[in-house]
Amino acid sequence: MTTTLPVKISFSLPDGWQAAPPDEVGAPGAAFVALHPASIDGGFTANITISGEMRNDGATLSEIAAESVPRLEEAGPVRVVKKVDAGTPDIPGLTDPPGILQNLVLSTTLRGEPVELCQSQLYLGMEDVNSPAKRAVLEFVLTATQNQLDEVLDDFRQFLRTVRPADDTEA
Repeated sequence: MTTTLPVKISFSLPDGWQAAPPDEVGAPGAAFVALHPASIDGGFTANITISGEMRNDGATLSEIAAESVPRLEEAGPVRVVKKVDAGTPDIPGLTDPPGILQNLVLSTTLRGEPVELCQSQLYLGMEDVNSPAKRAVLEFVLTATQNQLDEVLDDFRQFLRTVRPADDTEA
């Protein structure tokens, strides 16, 4: 069942990306899915998913990002390739507020055939202004094969630069 985000956001998809119903494309835990139909590789379509949850624990964004590894390992071995702060002087202009960017390689199967999928995950925390102990954590994920990655990675970065909290007038 498709979930909803704990906070309202706005964003723009780059050209060539199409929104898809999460339940229909096998991403029932996502609040939003976008597909890049022009990039199909071996039956896999590069995609962007957005999900999120409210957290009132003391976990850092880095710890929350690490929680994705055991979840993904249910489908096969996972290798963390890179994990860095995003939206900092080292990676300016990617996000504001700062988040955690994590790149993974997941070995799994697609239609019974082995496949390696690359994921670029960005985790953002947004504090509740009325209750700072509560925060929404949003997860933005690009999933692609190695062959698709060069074609869609810049689109993902462009997409992330458009993500903003939505004001009350936005639907």
